[in-house]
Amino acid sequence: MGKLAATALAAFGIDQLSKLFVVHLLNLREVGAMDVAPPWLRFRMGWNEGINFGLMSGAGAKWALIALALAICGAVLWWSRGFRHPLAFVSAGLVVGGALANVLDRLLYGAVADFLNMSVPGIHNPFAFNFADVFIFAGAFGLVLFADKAGDGAADAR
Repeated sequence: MGKLAATALAAFGIDQLSKLFVVHLLNLREVGAMDVAPPWLRFRMGWNEGINFGLMSGAGAKWALIALALAICGAVLWWSRGFRHPLAFVSAGLVVGGALANVLDRLLYGAVADFLNMSVPGIHNPFAFNFADVFIFAGAFGLVLFADKAGDGAADAR
């Protein structure tokens, strides 16, 4: 298994296991919110039917967003054929794994399960996110940095 596939599988697994633990085993679905290390970290249940901050939510958005996520995964996989830097493959794997984890949420729940809420003293952040979101963001940032750069041993990176 190449770097891209291994990273995608790890990102997908970490996200889904975290949701199983927090949403179901800690019962955040019913509890709603839980202080972990306030104000730095709270678990706050949120069901996002759209994209970031609930944009594009509403009737028909679920299937359009699933199709969009799958198209993006396909495009990233296609693009990765030309990668030379090993970290570009890891970055692509983060995007694909995170996107597929959020797709599974939409299929299972009709929305993405968000539960991480982070703030700093004196500034309250009302928004929640999940590990898939972190992986997608980090992967996209990594693609900007590494997608067109050569690396040592890059030919065997996949």
